[in-house]
Amino acid sequence: MICGVDEAGRGPLAGPVCAAAVILDPARPIDGLADSKKLSATKRERLALEIRAKAIAWAIAEASVEEIEQFNILGATLLAMKRAVLALSPQPLEVLIDGNRCPELSLPARAIVGGDATVAEISAASILAKTFRDAEMLKLHVQFPQYGFDRHMGYGTEMHLAALRAHGPSLCHRRGFAPVRQLIEKT
Repeated sequence: MICGVDEAGRGPLAGPVCAAAVILDPARPIDGLADSKKLSATKRERLALEIRAKAIAWAIAEASVEEIEQFNILGATLLAMKRAVLALSPQPLEVLIDGNRCPELSLPARAIVGGDATVAEISAASILAKTFRDAEMLKLHVQFPQYGFDRHMGYGTEMHLAALRAHGPSLCHRRGFAPVRQLIEKT
């Protein structure tokens, strides 16, 4: 009953930060788990389906753009992680978190730097968080097609920065992040 936790979306200029918590079933192993950043989108999607089908429990939570602005990106990330862990049923006996910080939990928890590449439960959480966030960004693309979220998922690519300069920030942009803040200050 070990839970792995990871996030997706700390660095982008737009959209929520998402976290997933996963308790894997040792009796139902999943081949190919790895850090989501090392996998193709097709492989991530296939593994996400398998994780959802085979895990003892999994949950995904997010912190909104407003919460990122209120608590900063680290605080919002920890909040999303806490929400994901609390949403698990059954609750784990121990929580392993990718990174160097743990959210406040009433359960034993420890941070593991690089855990998304070395701990299967964290790899599974990495995959669920990334596929969920990408799906959320595709929804935002339908709402705000001028930014090209379907191509860069909100990251600060040159294409995204050019769209920001041309159209200004939308409600889903993180106004506290330097490129967005600087654009607002100029206008």
